[in-house]
Amino acid sequence: MRPTLVRPPVQGGVKFLYCNPFGRLLRPLVTARWVSRLAGFFLDSKLSRPRIKKFIKAHGIRMEDYLPETYKSFNAFFTRRIRPELRPFAPSPEALCSPCDGAVTVFPVTEGGTFNVKGFDYTVETLLRNKALARKYLGGLCIVLRLTVNDYHRYHFFDDGRRGESAFLKGKLHTVQPAALEKKRVFAENCREYTVLHTEHFGDVTQVEVGAMFVGRIVNEDKPAFKRGEEKGRFEFGGSTVILLLEKDRAVLDEEFFSNTAAGLETKVKCGEKIGSRFCRT
Repeated sequence: MRPTLVRPPVQGGVKFLYCNPFGRLLRPLVTARWVSRLAGFFLDSKLSRPRIKKFIKAHGIRMEDYLPETYKSFNAFFTRRIRPELRPFAPSPEALCSPCDGAVTVFPVTEGGTFNVKGFDYTVETLLRNKALARKYLGGLCIVLRLTVNDYHRYHFFDDGRRGESAFLKGKLHTVQPAALEKKRVFAENCREYTVLHTEHFGDVTQVEVGAMFVGRIVNEDKPAFKRGEEKGRFEFGGSTVILLLEKDRAVLDEEFFSNTAAGLETKVKCGEKIGSRFCRT
């Protein structure tokens, strides 16, 4: 059994912005992209370096797990590279592997194209702002991988394939903590970038990277073709989310993800870990 996460306690700042009437008045300002860009300028500068040691101590980060490097800024530290042997991809080519570290929830996409997260109904069309592409995922699966601040913040290709259509969708930058997901349709409002992946074993999978509060940038590699395990991109400071949209009858996920999601739990996984298998027609 994999470790599970219960709903994390609501932190003071998040509680103020999403649960307090005065905080809700300030929220449009705090979640604006220009505010995150200003924070990003600081986190890219040498002035941010003193934050690194405090962050390591506060979050219990095992620096021996990461490649040795001299960090010129906090963002350089935050996007640190992990030792490859600590994130091996499952050996079977038909294994569906997690593209990143994260806390997983899984939602069936109805034949009408909707899925429900924390009491909110979403549609694939509003997530992608692309009606034709959304139709591909009717009856399929939506896999949500929520990264926390102490996770490895690079994400990888989970299968061999070719890169297809991609788009950046402008929006706000809400936090992706559960407290915010229960108050706002975060995945339909936040800045996000999607890429259609024409994969060898799982059909056309759309991967969506969702920005979060004080994550000013989603940085993706421009690779027309890719191999499983290669780096796809990275998030800069903050927690954030990767969403995988799978077509109907393309993959079978391990049952614990569905049962944990139904119980209100997230399932913790590591990048490269097997989370399901290719669907086999009998």
